[in-house]
Amino acid sequence: MVQIPKQPVPPTPAQRPVPTSADVARLAGVSRATVSYVLNNTSAVRISEPTRRRVHEAAKELGYVPHAAARSLRAGHSRMVLMPTPSVPVGPLYSQFLNELQWALGRMDYTVVQYGSVGLHGDEAARAWAELRPVAVLVPGSDLGPQGVAVLKRSGARAVVTLGPERVEGAHALLMDHDKVGHSAGVHLLARGRRRIGVVVPEEPGLEIFSKSRLDGVRRSLTGTDATATALPLAYEEGAAARLAARWRSLGLDAVFAYNDEYAMLLMRALQEEGVGIPDETAVIGADDLMLGRLLRPRLSTVHIELPSGRDLAELVDRVVREPGAAPESHEVLGARVVHRDST
Repeated sequence: MVQIPKQPVPPTPAQRPVPTSADVARLAGVSRATVSYVLNNTSAVRISEPTRRRVHEAAKELGYVPHAAARSLRAGHSRMVLMPTPSVPVGPLYSQFLNELQWALGRMDYTVVQYGSVGLHGDEAARAWAELRPVAVLVPGSDLGPQGVAVLKRSGARAVVTLGPERVEGAHALLMDHDKVGHSAGVHLLARGRRRIGVVVPEEPGLEIFSKSRLDGVRRSLTGTDATATALPLAYEEGAAARLAARWRSLGLDAVFAYNDEYAMLLMRALQEEGVGIPDETAVIGADDLMLGRLLRPRLSTVHIELPSGRDLAELVDRVVREPGAAPESHEVLGARVVHRDST
């Protein structure tokens, strides 16, 4: 075990008074109202660019930032959008989507807070989120129930938006049906002449909300044909992939939909080390269309997943915040199309 050496505690410096908007106003030579208009980006009042510049320079020199709680009191609600961290592993595609969403909400003057709710689930998690009094909550996955939505709304949340496979009563829903991801992969493999298709089912906890739908989608694509789909449980570990590859030929499979690109790369490497020819013996297709898949040899075929733009979702959140009495909306937001490369 690496020990972190203890450092002597330095003496605490004398605490300087917290700068106020009045201090900024005096330094900039303007009124406190002008400081408020400038720093809160108020568009209803016209203020010259030189004045705006003086206010920003004074605030920077003093280290002044507006008080979020005071601004919330004036507006009648907070500008905080709470985003609970997903309880399942998320890949680069979803992370990019969340980053874009946070940027777009920030441009609309919302403060985005990610909340780590490890160990909290369902309505218990909703009560913890409600303590922060967010104006909106964006909930990934399917843990939240109608009672949790009601708790959030009673605490002042004007917008509760879920991102997952099913609607939740009382919440706006962005429906992400992963069935079509598996269906697209299955249709592609059938068109390439494959009839004995393996489908990787990750063993990581929480991913079943995606993997089950993807497996169902492959099976749906094979309906009415002589093709078969075989579920292949697989942990995201080199050893697990090697063990599966070692018995691959005994399974009699001629193709595999590997859940996503990361699992596809893991399994493809293990198959190659066992001497299994790709795509001659086994066609391999992933999902997410990661750049690394294009760098592999053979290049990885994949299902390109289309998510809503962060800007579109930010605009939905803003509209619901401004119209809290509107009926909950549902939007199908996940698209899928195959990108055919060398591995199939």
